[in-house]
Amino acid sequence: MKQSYFVTGTDTDSGKTLVSAALLNAWSKQGLATLGIKPVAAGCELIDGELKNDDALSLMAEASIELSYSQVNPVALEPAIAPHIAAAQVGINLNSDRLAAYCRGTLMRKYDRALVEGAGGWRVPLNDREPLSRLAQELGFPVILVVGMKLGCLNHALLTAEAIRRDGLQLAGWVANRAEPEMSEFDANLEWLTKAMGVPLLGTIPHLSTPTPGEAADYLDLSLLEQ
Repeated sequence: MKQSYFVTGTDTDSGKTLVSAALLNAWSKQGLATLGIKPVAAGCELIDGELKNDDALSLMAEASIELSYSQVNPVALEPAIAPHIAAAQVGINLNSDRLAAYCRGTLMRKYDRALVEGAGGWRVPLNDREPLSRLAQELGFPVILVVGMKLGCLNHALLTAEAIRRDGLQLAGWVANRAEPEMSEFDANLEWLTKAMGVPLLGTIPHLSTPTPGEAADYLDLSLLEQ
């Protein structure tokens, strides 16, 4: 059965791309046809005459369906700043309708599992009127929330989960990513969030010095998404 998800995080460094790539890695190993989309990415570098982003390249490397770079990352912005500011600096008009159209075009491919990865947190601006969460609403996919486990994550996680539900979307599950190796009272924070979130904890990824999607995938239980 075809399933699609939107992946968001509590903040910019929560580990969205690591988790997204790990999900694609795990599904691909199951023999499923997979693809990942990073609709808008800031902080791109010129590679072979084309602006490319490391996050989008990671999704391409783990997906089983081969796509062109522009299909995976249709809006590539060079400045490593908030997308709406980066877009304004280069004269690009970001809006949810256009990004949704890009995504739907790529999703016309036959696939079993697809991910659309956001940028920054849930309410990062697209323009003066729309947050990026508006794209998630237009697509209507269940959401996977990546929580960067560090000081302040309880507030960030619960506010993000509340906003996702308020926007009328299903929170399918969450992943705890140990962003800081020495987080004080990690186990107590994890236990509290597990009870408070009200959706399955899909996995707890420990702090990895040089994380790879394959290694991170070993800590995920994708069967919880099927329930």
